[in-house]
Amino acid sequence: MYEALAATAKKLGAKVEYNASMSKYTSFKAGGKADLLITPDSTSSLREIIAFCKDNAIHYFILGNGSNVLVRDGGFDGAVIRLGSKLSKIILKDENTVIAQAGASLKSICMFALEHSLSGLEFAYGIPGTLGGAVYMNAGAYGGEMKDVLNSVSHIDSEGNFGEFSKDELDLSYRHSVYSENGFTVTSAEIVLKKGNYDDIKSKMNELMSKRKEKQPIEFPSAGSTFKRPEGYFAGTLIEECGLKGKCIGGAEVSTKHAGFIINKNKATATDILDLIKLVQDAVYEKYNVHLETEVKIIGR
Repeated sequence: MYEALAATAKKLGAKVEYNASMSKYTSFKAGGKADLLITPDSTSSLREIIAFCKDNAIHYFILGNGSNVLVRDGGFDGAVIRLGSKLSKIILKDENTVIAQAGASLKSICMFALEHSLSGLEFAYGIPGTLGGAVYMNAGAYGGEMKDVLNSVSHIDSEGNFGEFSKDELDLSYRHSVYSENGFTVTSAEIVLKKGNYDDIKSKMNELMSKRKEKQPIEFPSAGSTFKRPEGYFAGTLIEECGLKGKCIGGAEVSTKHAGFIINKNKATATDILDLIKLVQDAVYEKYNVHLETEVKIIGR
């Protein structure tokens, strides 16, 4: 059945790769191989490929920049559908509204906003993901989140139809959206910003990037914050108070710079990372009776 899917995808103009190492396509730089990696070249071909997978009961996963995903060492049984550069267009709808496709990186959208002196998205500069992933999990940092700027989101629904949700239908909360629940595929979003001063916007972006470099281990492969913030606590503080800063399993380490980050210090396997996540969760639960939920999406066999 994979051969038929690959042939269909190629006819639709998509790139196809068999046994694709997911360490190449995820920011953790770890993990096994996907049976098939498909990179569509348009929203219509994306829809057709998803429809083929559903009609033929082929397991699939939508991937953006892979900055919040860990694929187990056994690989992914099915098709990983990657939203690449062909699905990353960004346009100005009117003087303060940006429309971007799901494959566009947050960094490129921030730079586009800066070029047009539009303020409101500065918080996202430095978040390494794509717009699709940012919508899916209502990404945020430094007091801002996607909830603050999203006006509407377009998608492919579970029946294969194109659709759209208004801001009020997105059910945005901490690291959650309606897309976390419904399995729809985000294709683009409308972002409403405010006219600002170019130099002020640039200064704010640079300030936040400097904070990231100072406080986060961005020099090592990771998936950003490994754990969601538990209510009433900070994950990094709990982990540090358990004495786990610098704790290693194989090539994975609890960062000495920020305990909320598990990093790929030295050729870690996905199993190394998962075992360290489990060790951290167990230690924090034992000491504080708090369960740390992963922010990272873990997939594969």
